[in-house]
Amino acid sequence: MIIFMGVAGAGKSVQGRRLADELAVPWLSTGEFLRMLTSGDTRKDMLSGKLMNDEEIISLVRKIFAVVDTENEFILDGFPRTTGQADWLLSQIKYGQLDVTAIIHISANREVVKERLLQRGRLDDHDEAIEGRFKEYEEAILPILEQFKTANVAVYDINGDRPIEEVHDDIEKALTNRVNVD
Repeated sequence: MIIFMGVAGAGKSVQGRRLADELAVPWLSTGEFLRMLTSGDTRKDMLSGKLMNDEEIISLVRKIFAVVDTENEFILDGFPRTTGQADWLLSQIKYGQLDVTAIIHISANREVVKERLLQRGRLDDHDEAIEGRFKEYEEAILPILEQFKTANVAVYDINGDRPIEEVHDDIEKALTNRVNVD
């Protein structure tokens, strides 16, 4: 699996979908699944920018993995988002249940992210939620990336502020170098 991580609006989904199409593999977005499968108070909380707890998200990811052939490559977008979720994923890797080819970490500055998120027009894309996403990114995602690096999982840092083509080229180079190194 190739995991895309970064702050919301950095370009993970755009790049993940594109790479999935090029590789002819599934693109799995936990955010898309959540928007499809949640209702009631959970959906209201999600639209206000609140995160679901680890148990709920891991349960969802298990369901996703149950319908996907995890023996073959696929793209995962939006997971893990907490150290608890990362611990679960690392344990799956450790015991041979899953394999991670690489983590693509797309970074982007606040102004670029805010502009992108406000343009897409989702209900959960408002100033307060966007600031919350940056806080989550700095407090949770960055430490998770370090956690993966410590566990010897390949993490590639990609500057997402640039045009889509340039970002994509850097992702392809990172993955090609990964294949050549292994």
